[in-house]
Amino acid sequence: PLAPAVKNFTLNFTITNLRFTADLQKPNSRRFKSTEKVMYHYLDPLLQRSSIGPAYIGCKVMAFRSTKNRDDTGVDAVCSCRDEPSDPKFNRTTVYHELSRMTNGITKLGHYSLNSQSLYVNG
Repeated sequence: PLAPAVKNFTLNFTITNLRFTADLQKPNSRRFKSTEKVMYHYLDPLLQRSSIGPAYIGCKVMAFRSTKNRDDTGVDAVCSCRDEPSDPKFNRTTVYHELSRMTNGITKLGHYSLNSQSLYVNG
């Protein structure tokens, strides 16, 4: 049988209590790696509890970036889920609303504070 197709989608949001520093731009830096690990610790359980949960494969942090307010850090991730007829269909609007609800109106991700206007899900 054919392996299930994989659907990728991007997830972007801004953390308001993580000061952006140059080492967050370097994927090999200790700060990038430790922050990336914390992102997975918070994101994976959220996405597994969402409507795409059974089909959820995982996310990869592509970049941390500076935002207009230099004290904030933008997060860019690419996430994947299986695209099988038996799995729930990926619906970016549904995933956005679920993540909004699970992050207290896009304000909290674990110990991080989020910019409530910053969540973007693109399928």
